[in-house]
Amino acid sequence: MALLKSKLWGGFIPGSRSRGITLCCCFDIGNGTSHLNVIGVGSGSGEIDLEMLSELHLKHPGATVDNEVVEPNPGQLHHYKALVSKTPGLDYIKFNWNKMTSEEFEDEWKEKKMTKMADFIHMFQMLYYVKDPEATISFFRSLLNKNGKLLICLVSGKSGWRKLWQSYMGQLGHKRINQYVTTGHIKSLLDSKGVSYQSYELQSQMDITECFTEGDEKGELLLDFLTEVLHFSKTAPPELKAGVMELLHHPECSTDFENQVMFNNNIEVIVIDERS
Repeated sequence: MALLKSKLWGGFIPGSRSRGITLCCCFDIGNGTSHLNVIGVGSGSGEIDLEMLSELHLKHPGATVDNEVVEPNPGQLHHYKALVSKTPGLDYIKFNWNKMTSEEFEDEWKEKKMTKMADFIHMFQMLYYVKDPEATISFFRSLLNKNGKLLICLVSGKSGWRKLWQSYMGQLGHKRINQYVTTGHIKSLLDSKGVSYQSYELQSQMDITECFTEGDEKGELLLDFLTEVLHFSKTAPPELKAGVMELLHHPECSTDFENQVMFNNNIEVIVIDERS
């Protein structure tokens, strides 16, 4: 399931779109400084981190970078370190490896009374796994330098995920995700606090046609991914399964295109500026 999630949920982030996101963020970062502090929260296996660091380097070619990597999964951290070891031209970056959750990182940071401020902090698809997204955002905002930026990437509030989670997550009883949060929730939170931000919607569709073919192996894996329930097709009560299948075909979740059912998999990036 982790591999499937990586391919379906994160596969469209690396490349030209992540470069576009980073370029939108990096123009004001540092303002000619010779050193940049970066924090990656939930950095995973590092591919996205290195792309963003590369773009920052193009904008600030003479700057050194102190990069805090916050990732609790030892396997992902191992892959990240392996990627760094085989990627040339990273001598300007100091990697600080933190095998811990964002909450543990916050506790340790406060306990050590750290005073280092960050120029760029990014959170890709990780706020689902924290106990309190509002508190997490507030803490990392407090670490921003003047003109620093906090980048948050989540599923869009206009995506099919919003409707699916809103309708069925209580019945599916998923235990791994703590918060069924979308960018819609985060933007409402920021608006209520008077926090300024910019947002960028990234279009993405996922072909879920096979989900509607009984017994199709790929379709059953897709259903497991969408519902976060292992063997959902075989274990779900008939009424629940029927409801989920009907919703997945609903216009608020998917569109029909050339005999394919395309799930709205849009994500959105929110960029918070620290101007004070």
